[in-house]
Amino acid sequence: MNSEPARPTIAAGDHQSYMQYALEQARRSPPSSTNFCVGAVLVEPETNDILSTGYTLEIPGNTHAEQCCFMKVAQAHQITEERLSEVLPKNTVLYTTMEPCNKRLSGNKTCVERILGLKGAVKTVYVGIKEPEKFVGQNEGRKRLEDAGVGVEVVKGLEDQILVVATAGHETVNK
Repeated sequence: MNSEPARPTIAAGDHQSYMQYALEQARRSPPSSTNFCVGAVLVEPETNDILSTGYTLEIPGNTHAEQCCFMKVAQAHQITEERLSEVLPKNTVLYTTMEPCNKRLSGNKTCVERILGLKGAVKTVYVGIKEPEKFVGQNEGRKRLEDAGVGVEVVKGLEDQILVVATAGHETVNK
C-alpha cells in the first residue's frame, strides 16, 4: 500500500468536498484498460470522522475502492470483513466516485454485496457517476441497495472529472 497523505478537514454534510476527496483517491489508482479507477471514502457522520479511504487496486488482488475501504477498517480492528458491522458506527456513510458494482467479471464479491453484508451499518452511499456499461452492462446496484434500505444519492458537479479519471488507461475511439 502507498502511504496515505494527511486527511483533510471537511465540514459535515459537505458532500461536494467529500466527493472531491474520493476523486483524489481515484487518481491514485493505476490506470488499466480492464477496470475503472474509482475512489471511496468511509465517513462517520455523527463525528464527521473519515474512517477509511480506498482506491481501485490499492490492496493486492483485483480490489475495488469500496472493498479497500472495508478491508482497511477490518485490518485496523484485526477482524474479518464479515465482522465489520460490529465495529462500524451506525449510519456510516460511503462516498464513492462511481456507483458500487453489482456484478464482477472476476467472480469476486461485488461491492453491493459487501455493503449489504454490513447489516445496515452503511445507511447512505453518495455516488459521483453511474457505472458506465462498458464491462458488465447496466448496473442494478443502486436498485438493490435502495430495495435493502440503503439510501443512494448522486453528488452532482464532478461528473466530467470523475469520468476522465475512471477511464484512465481505456482505449479511446476518435469520433
